[in-house]
Amino acid sequence: MNYRHLGKTGLRVSELSLGSWVTFHTQVDTKLAVECMAAAYDAGVNFFDNAEVYAGGKSEEVMGQALKKLGWRRSSYVVSTKFFWGLHDGINERNTLNRKRLMEAMDGSLKRFQMEYIDLIFCHRADPTTPIEETVWTMHNIIEQGKAFYWGTSEWPAADIMAAIEIAEKHHLHKPVMEQPEYNMLARERFENEYARLFRDHGYGSTIWSPLASGLLTGKYNYGIPKDSRGALQGYEWLLPRLTDEDKIAKVKQIGEVAAGLGCTTAQLAIVWCLKNPNVSTVITGASRVSQVEENMRSLEFVEKINPDVMARLDEIIQFKPHNYYRA
Repeated sequence: MNYRHLGKTGLRVSELSLGSWVTFHTQVDTKLAVECMAAAYDAGVNFFDNAEVYAGGKSEEVMGQALKKLGWRRSSYVVSTKFFWGLHDGINERNTLNRKRLMEAMDGSLKRFQMEYIDLIFCHRADPTTPIEETVWTMHNIIEQGKAFYWGTSEWPAADIMAAIEIAEKHHLHKPVMEQPEYNMLARERFENEYARLFRDHGYGSTIWSPLASGLLTGKYNYGIPKDSRGALQGYEWLLPRLTDEDKIAKVKQIGEVAAGLGCTTAQLAIVWCLKNPNVSTVITGASRVSQVEENMRSLEFVEKINPDVMARLDEIIQFKPHNYYRA
């Protein structure tokens, strides 16, 4: 496992990390979480991603219980969570980044994790109804209280991130240092174009999610929706349009041919493709069983095989022309 700095911070995170979205509590109980996290940790993973909204708070509980059972040295791993949607329907309890919500959200996550601090905290979406300055000050205060070490954004417009950085620099506050965006072969525009200045001028870090495009880039949706897949889960019907997109599936089939020629799976190629971008600090992978963790970790064996010719072939299939300074 290799480790990359999280943007311009001194913190290093494993190139591949393990996330809990969809899986923990929904598909993975505490026992299986222990097994999956142990397999990842043994492979060198030191970053585990979560969010208060995942499984209505239960995902944090499962991960917290698993970490207690594993008994790892706290300084040996990094944990994250994210705030915005909330867990209740009150006017100040959901879809906001106001001071009250963020302070209460932080305390709620600490309780569910059974931890004294969480390493990374993200504002899960931008909030157009709360002044960015209020959000920046609150995140700064949380860090000053020792409840978190770094804060960042997730799926924020670049203009809002720039505004947050400028406010923090003006008042000498802890500024956002990382973004958690969707990034994969089929979703490139925001990461490679909109965020270009953030990476170039501010050295912004990134903990990217959905490297497999919600499973589409595994190839398992090439011929329909498998009964045991994420696309068949209750509550995730909103994923179906993207998992049944004929144009994308046609591209995935061609990507699969490239992968076969390299001796890897389509999923492994998709993960390594993300790692080829130097602006990616870590690729968040997901798994509902240990064998998936192991397959994801084996992706690292194919990094050197993804040469410029392979990248050019994939760009041709994807039909997205990258700017040279966005990619290695």
